[in-house]
Amino acid sequence: MPEEQHEETIVEPIPVSEEVITKPEISADVSKWTPKTTIGKKIRSGELTNIDHLLDEGHKILEVEIVDSLLPNLQTELLMIGQSKGKFGGGQRRIFKQTQKKTPEGNKPSFSCFAVVGNGDGYVGGAMRKSKDTVPAREKAIRAAKLSVFKIRRGCGSWECGCGTPHSIPFKVQGKCGSSEVTLIPAPKGKGLCVEKECAKILKLAGIKDMWSKTQGQTNNKQNVLFACINALEQLTQIKIRPEHAQRVGLVEGRLK
Repeated sequence: MPEEQHEETIVEPIPVSEEVITKPEISADVSKWTPKTTIGKKIRSGELTNIDHLLDEGHKILEVEIVDSLLPNLQTELLMIGQSKGKFGGGQRRIFKQTQKKTPEGNKPSFSCFAVVGNGDGYVGGAMRKSKDTVPAREKAIRAAKLSVFKIRRGCGSWECGCGTPHSIPFKVQGKCGSSEVTLIPAPKGKGLCVEKECAKILKLAGIKDMWSKTQGQTNNKQNVLFACINALEQLTQIKIRPEHAQRVGLVEGRLK
């Protein structure tokens, strides 16, 4: 009699990506949230359901649960601003930047962390915080990034494309922090994010797919470059644009309708 053939099922291990590693382990539990501010009470009662109302009127967000309620699909990314110890400065990049203060009692270490949050559809925020340990620094940075969320403008401002879809930015903007300057330039569709590696993570969380950039100044200071990139994105909503020009470039502010 022929032998029966049994099919073996091989379960392949799931690859662990960098985004899974950098996700925070804890998140705000909105169901157990007791609001303390007027805006929080309106959101809890269902009177306020759109975050654009807060951002357009310039209201200051003081509770993390407000952002978690209005933007439930928010993603978190910790950027590589530090470097581990290595021979001749060849250590691997890491998300924590360690500094030390010399005192008569000894060295007092401090850890800094840069967090960026975004929903991939026109909303992004970033902040940098420090603490005496790594976990508090990470939690403080994520909390501050959520409280600093703002919306951006997207469009097709490249003269090489002209498709009218919001895959890039509508016009060239420049941001500055210290001596670091970052210029964001619209790119044609399909070009990708031709920017610095960590700045590309910010643009990806903001929902931008194609971009050119130019950096000037002291670019070795990584956190200044990142703050300059965020400042350039903030300039998108501060610059006035005519309605006919907005229609030509397919301007979209915030999420796609």
